Amino acid sequence: MKKGINIIVLLLAVLLASANQGIEGKWKTIDDVTGEIKSIVEITIRDGKAYGSVVKLFNEDPAYDPPCKACKGELKNQGILGLQIINGLTFSEEKWVGKKGILDPDNGKKYYCKLWIDEEHPNKLNVRGYIWFFYRSQTWLREPK
Repeated sequence: MKKGINIIVLLLAVLLASANQGIEGKWKTIDDVTGEIKSIVEITIRDGKAYGSVVKLFNEDPAYDPPCKACKGELKNQGILGLQIINGLTFSEEKWVGKKGILDPDNGKKYYCKLWIDEEHPNKLNVRGYIWFFYRSQTWLREPK
């Protein structure tokens, strides 16, 4: 009986951990206009918050690392490689959310953001940035380990 309870508790812990940390890993970002893979963003969870940085850019030139010209403050002219674009999202109601939670390096603006794993396709991450009630959505694809 005790062994059965321990197994149930362990399974519940694994399920809860996977629900909260399913976004961790590397994700291919897809360009809205061209449909081409643009970059790889690595998402990590630290102290219960989600962060993501650009770890690879897809370009013919292997040294390609353009500056974030539109960014403000300390991010201005910082190379896109290594740039943290997901900033301290918290888990709430089956989604990761945060005010000024995602940075668009193309225009330097930070947006309210929601991230969630597609229920039918766990290797797809839905990414939505908001300005008031307007939003833009992307689907990122999990990079195999």
